[in-house]
Amino acid sequence: MGLLSKKDAKLITDPLADNNPITIQVLGICSALAITADLKASLVMGVAVLFVMGVGNVVISLMRNIIPSKIRIIVQLIVVASLVIIVDQVLKAYAFELSKTLSVFIGLIITNCIIMGRFEAFALANGPYRSFLDGIGNALGYAVILVIVGIFRELLGAGTLMGYPVLGDPIEKTGVFSIGYENNGFMLMPPMALIIVGLIIWVQRSRNKDLIED
Repeated sequence: MGLLSKKDAKLITDPLADNNPITIQVLGICSALAITADLKASLVMGVAVLFVMGVGNVVISLMRNIIPSKIRIIVQLIVVASLVIIVDQVLKAYAFELSKTLSVFIGLIITNCIIMGRFEAFALANGPYRSFLDGIGNALGYAVILVIVGIFRELLGAGTLMGYPVLGDPIEKTGVFSIGYENNGFMLMPPMALIIVGLIIWVQRSRNKDLIED
């Protein structure tokens, strides 16, 4: 972060840990539950939100002085919807199978509370550069949680990562399967994502007592 001032660097680093949009602000939970059974889908969703938030925050910041306050939410929705359409079309063109896996959840980025919240709370009150950093920081914080949850769910639920066998072959009984290990199908179900997110929240609050609410 040598190129950034301390204040600007915090816009990126804070959402990665003690101000994480999922585990601290408790936003964007739905996609964390829905698509994290597959690490590849988690990564793509993280990159999609990174693009939408980074570009969206800049666009809203550039328009902040000309957006009438009464229609600002409508303008924000139009901006994020346009960016989501771009993401959706790129996925359909270059990763069609993955786009089918993510299906409706890409479209639901439009209503992601993290994105709309940063537009409203930060981009409307700050310049494009700091708004871009804020968008990137919050998107990275969101993506980190999705990736962590995705790793645990796919590894323990299917024995793979990114679709590649890691623990061995459950049919041929190689790797850890040779000593009696079996994949835990429960890990692939949405409730398990909520449990893993809950464990991450517990770890964060155990490490930093200031995060514990009175």
